[in-house]
Amino acid sequence: MRKNMENDNRTPDNQAPDNRANENQPPAAGSDENGTPDIQEEEVSAEQLNELRLIRREKLKKLQDMGRNPFLRETWNITDYSADIKESFSEGEEKPVSVAGRIMAFRHMGKASFVDIQDKQGRIQLYVRQDAITPEEYEIFLTYDIGDIIGVEGTVFQTRHGEISVKAGRVVLLTKSIQILPNKRQGLKDTELRYRQRYVDLIMNPEVRELFVKRAAIIKEIKRYLEDDEDFLEVDTPVLTVIAGGANARPFVTHHNTLDIDMRLRISNELFLKRLTVGGFDRVYEMGKMFRNEGMDRNHNPEFTSMELYQAYGQMEDVMRLTENVVSRAALAANGSMTIEYQGKTFDLAPPWERLSMQDAVKKWVGVDFDTIQTDEEAREIAKKYHLDDWQELTRGLVIAELFEEYCEEYLDGPVFITGHPVEISPLAKRDPQDPRITRRFEAYVNTWEVANGFSELNDPIDQYQRFKDQQAQLESGDEEAHPMDEDFVNALEVGLPPTGGLGIGIDRVIMLVTNAQSIRDIILFPTMKPVED
Repeated sequence: MRKNMENDNRTPDNQAPDNRANENQPPAAGSDENGTPDIQEEEVSAEQLNELRLIRREKLKKLQDMGRNPFLRETWNITDYSADIKESFSEGEEKPVSVAGRIMAFRHMGKASFVDIQDKQGRIQLYVRQDAITPEEYEIFLTYDIGDIIGVEGTVFQTRHGEISVKAGRVVLLTKSIQILPNKRQGLKDTELRYRQRYVDLIMNPEVRELFVKRAAIIKEIKRYLEDDEDFLEVDTPVLTVIAGGANARPFVTHHNTLDIDMRLRISNELFLKRLTVGGFDRVYEMGKMFRNEGMDRNHNPEFTSMELYQAYGQMEDVMRLTENVVSRAALAANGSMTIEYQGKTFDLAPPWERLSMQDAVKKWVGVDFDTIQTDEEAREIAKKYHLDDWQELTRGLVIAELFEEYCEEYLDGPVFITGHPVEISPLAKRDPQDPRITRRFEAYVNTWEVANGFSELNDPIDQYQRFKDQQAQLESGDEEAHPMDEDFVNALEVGLPPTGGLGIGIDRVIMLVTNAQSIRDIILFPTMKPVED
């Protein structure tokens, strides 16, 4: 498919490529200036693709027969990368460099060629002349394809049109690509294919690579803030557990053959981190993968990244402050500002955030004042009026929670903290001393999404045991998301958990918000996908 451009009338600066006044002066070519297409502009059929793959395998076989098998090469010494070369260029200085990257464009002009390679920083143009690398090497070089990975030694210069490039003195094939990349014009646009073949997505779409660089910067800044500014210790806790506790969710179940027991992937790391707080680690956190066997949509993936932290001798307000700082600093790390744009909306994430109780939210958006409703019977009449499922079995607290979820969350653009969660839906939170029907718990919302959940931790082992017992009864009656009994955790509380503030943040959702990603799959390198059927 490579086009021979020797007779192309669009030769730069009106010079014939083989009759230059100065053979050592490179033409003013570039990715766009001379208008010459790269070798993979045409659309090809599936049959043609198969033929092209076969041709590439034949090229590889010839190289191997010549004793030039690229897959036997182990390393290449890289001294510089594309963006650094362009930023540090000084006019008149021909700095020697050794670079490597994937061929993304190839423009042949007789005895010279222009090649664009892509490395971890971006792209840079190479100028390869036959007389600079020998005619024999140049003929081999001309067999290389889009997608091949090459190493190049040469010097940096500037073309007549001002493009910083590398004049090659040596070109070595490091990896032969025997697959065909999407063509330049169409790119890789199919969303499902992008998720399934993320490696191709990263090659073809620079903005995707940049998004994951931002993700890494966000996580790095969160960890730096917690460790350097707040003196938290990062720890690791089990992913594979016998009891999947710390949240109300359905776990993934597997079987350990040696022990002959069922085990579960963690849905939360909360209970292990609290055990560490009992053991004397006053400030601990862990960021890692959690697993929940639940539905999938733009905000949910079965495997996701969450961060939890626990601060001994802290309370709900302390971890609310940490929440504001973690989320706002994530925005700062990604965009240089605490004000973000998400899908046409603007959010100022700078602290302090608004506070609103769940009961006041229901009063504001549903119009029901639960200060005037004190009994479960009265609350059930409200539940019946608003057509809540199983309204006959609901308590006052559950009616408040379900009305909030059904009618209020859609208005929580935020950032806003919702407080005052009923004890029925908060089995691990400390009761509010002013109203024991609610807990010292909060949820943080941005763009109507819950991004964080925290509370003053329940450290009363007797109360905790009774709440677990109630949850266990719900589990045994068929609620697969109810919290199981964890007697060892109750034992840890009996040893003594100091007053503690705890926090869980959905890292993936925060990254979605601050990078303006439409789906959680966009910010997970390899999201969960249904296998392709043959």
